[in-house]
Amino acid sequence: MLSPERLALPDYEYLAQRHVLTYMEDAVCQLLENKEDVSQYGIARFFTEYFNSVCQGTHILFREFSFVQATPHNRASFLRAFWRCFRTVGKNGDLLTMKEYHCLLQLLCPDFPLELTQKAARIVLMDDAMDCLMSFSDFLLAFQIQFYYSEFLESVAAIYQDLLSGKNPNTVIVPTSSSGQHRQRPVLGEASMLEGVEASLFYQRLESLCDRHKYSCPPPALVKEVLSNVQRLTFYGFLVALSKHRGISQALGALPDKGDLMHDPAMDEELDRLVVRSRLHRTSRQHRAEKPGAFGFQRRDKLEALEKVPSASARTPYPYRWEPRQ
Repeated sequence: MLSPERLALPDYEYLAQRHVLTYMEDAVCQLLENKEDVSQYGIARFFTEYFNSVCQGTHILFREFSFVQATPHNRASFLRAFWRCFRTVGKNGDLLTMKEYHCLLQLLCPDFPLELTQKAARIVLMDDAMDCLMSFSDFLLAFQIQFYYSEFLESVAAIYQDLLSGKNPNTVIVPTSSSGQHRQRPVLGEASMLEGVEASLFYQRLESLCDRHKYSCPPPALVKEVLSNVQRLTFYGFLVALSKHRGISQALGALPDKGDLMHDPAMDEELDRLVVRSRLHRTSRQHRAEKPGAFGFQRRDKLEALEKVPSASARTPYPYRWEPRQ
């Protein structure tokens, strides 16, 4: 059934808002690159499986960064995949460095840029050394804000620097399409750096930015709520407040509340089944190896070959193996 939101928008606007053409273009490219494999299943099944994977959020796994960041849905899907894949890091109480978290990100996206990971770590560590250890939940919530709102935060940094230097508040900030580099912060006295900028003036600039920004940004009402609790703040103080704000995380919709980050019953159940299956298989293999019979070497060879075949009961999002586009 079509939603009221869908009925209220013209067709072209709805397609642009949902980035349908982006997925159609990617699906066609994947079809052409894998046409020999697709011919075994049929084009209709290919498109069905592709868009099912988009709905499930598994379409971003092992893809190039340009595709991972291409749409808000892709970004939310990547955040959710990162949380589900490495949640056990936090559950076990492990603390990792920025470089170690970057290695985990690269397991899901091989060309994930180091710069974004560094920016997320800086929100957690502030002025501490970048090789300090961070908890999984602290890094994840900071990374969520930095990754999902990267273009918005780039413009916010430029606004903050202009306010610090006393530039004309009517200056238009034009956001870029890349994760980008911030303009170098002007050299100011220690007092101004510590005190930051006036929160009310900062919000006036951010409110107008949200109105014209072509990329997603936090809900203006929640941004106003963050800034209404202080008179002055620094740029990184603002980022910390965003990362810790429950309402902003809920509006983004990719992760559960901080108190539930370590809980994922569906994934825990699946992991338990895999552990039990692995133990049963190992026990069976050891038992058969102890009684090889006349052709024991053949049995061992078959067991090793079977280990390389995916389990028939294992769920896969789609029957194709997508490779990153060159």
